Amino acid sequence: MSNFLFGYHIGVMNGPIVSIARELGFEGDPILEGLVVSIFIAGAFIGSLSSGSLVDKLGCRRTFQIDTIPLILGAIVSAQAHSLNEILLGRFLVGLGIGVNTVLVPIYISEVAPTKYRGSLGTLSHIGTCLGIIFSLCLGIPAEHDPHWWRTMFYIASMPGFLLALGMQFTVESPRWLCRVGDMKDAQTIIRNLWGDSEVDKAIEEFQSNISNDGTDVNSRWMQLLEEPHSRVAFIGGALFVLQQFAGINGVLYFSSLTFQDVGIASGALASLFVGLTNFAGALCASYLMDTQGRRRLLIGSYLGMVHIHLCNWSRPSNWSHNSRTQ
Repeated sequence: MSNFLFGYHIGVMNGPIVSIARELGFEGDPILEGLVVSIFIAGAFIGSLSSGSLVDKLGCRRTFQIDTIPLILGAIVSAQAHSLNEILLGRFLVGLGIGVNTVLVPIYISEVAPTKYRGSLGTLSHIGTCLGIIFSLCLGIPAEHDPHWWRTMFYIASMPGFLLALGMQFTVESPRWLCRVGDMKDAQTIIRNLWGDSEVDKAIEEFQSNISNDGTDVNSRWMQLLEEPHSRVAFIGGALFVLQQFAGINGVLYFSSLTFQDVGIASGALASLFVGLTNFAGALCASYLMDTQGRRRLLIGSYLGMVHIHLCNWSRPSNWSHNSRTQ
């Protein structure tokens, strides 16, 4: 549900951005249009930085539940916005909540799920993001004909937050966090129920060892990531995330409707829906192949495919654009 919300808010501005700009008085200003979209990411950046401290103090379950407050409030503020500042505030609040969730979801999966399921569950999280994108792009189609439809889209965005807050009431706490705060009995019970009796002692020992040695104590510093033996792992992991974002997929998902309209496609929102469906198909392939082909092979293959397509598009953009406008 967290990743569904992330995907929904990625795509929610794609179709109705023109209607929003027209109603709130900044139509034709690309800087303000870009700001309304991108302030969501600025909020997510700040939220992601605060996620670790919240989890350490409150645990995963309570952090998930508290995090629904900016998600719900931001969606409602956006839906009721009557000025540029109000829509910016709403998008920023949603971004704060999404930023916390993007860090929290993989942490929760890694600390609760058995090892053999973690890869698949991580992919399912991405599938949740894809479904959120598809759902918001589907809802964005009526925005081409109804200038006020975008308000309904934001009201709908508040509903998954309520479901998330309620659903986390029935889930287990991270056994690692329970070990960290000294609640060994509950941690053992959760491990026994989820992983089996044979894993209890081993898991408790591993958690205690990690808590003592992995840099999560109060004396840890960010600069330790640049020191051996962490620097190589930090560089590779960081480069993967940074280069993936600079590949441009966010720009496609945020503004594809405007791009399609610029090249002469009548319904930019409908065309954008096919982008979301393609993204979803890729996630399904990854889910099927990850545990058999391995992460490294999939990364290399997918990136080589992206390079090939980008080079093909770059080599003949003018003819495609001319033909599209002529049609």
